[in-house]
Amino acid sequence: MTALRLFIALADQLRVPPGDGLAEQGLSKGRHRRERLIHMTSEADEPRRDLFLRDGLEAADVVCVHREALRVLRDSIETAHVDAYSGMAWPREVVPAYEQVLSMAAKEVAEGVRSAKGDPGMGIDVDVRDDTQFDVLLALAPYTIHAEAWRQGREIFSASDTGTALWVAVTSEQEARLMSRLDALGVPRTAFTAQPRRR
Repeated sequence: MTALRLFIALADQLRVPPGDGLAEQGLSKGRHRRERLIHMTSEADEPRRDLFLRDGLEAADVVCVHREALRVLRDSIETAHVDAYSGMAWPREVVPAYEQVLSMAAKEVAEGVRSAKGDPGMGIDVDVRDDTQFDVLLALAPYTIHAEAWRQGREIFSASDTGTALWVAVTSEQEARLMSRLDALGVPRTAFTAQPRRR
């Protein structure tokens, strides 16, 4: 509770009193930042539950599950990486995302963030706060040989083996939202299991 109070006190400083036009323009942004700080603090103290993709799903459901899991986890993710490789031909609809992620990797090389000697398609950084980059991750995650996302030094999303292996670590609130989103898409809740797949 001490940490939560500290963050709330800090967030209160972001509040802008109503009045002139500049104050009103900053009010909604300040409120959003305050709510995000409180959400992140309470979430950090909450335990996470491991969920694993169940075998035997329809291909379309597998794609939905990967993407909805990422959407639910997006606000929690601090760092993410994706490999620009798949065990199958990239579906036509995700080829633009594949080309975009290679461009992202090339930009990292040009900026000196990434070694020019390394594999150009492995471990490409994704900034999930950037909508364009997040869309790339959404597109490729169900098909890549590996994608991962981390929060506070802990992995909370792992997709691998070209859509056949997915694991997420969610809070109770995130799990409820994920199940609700899957219900709305007609994907069975049994898409996830608490038991890891046997190899």
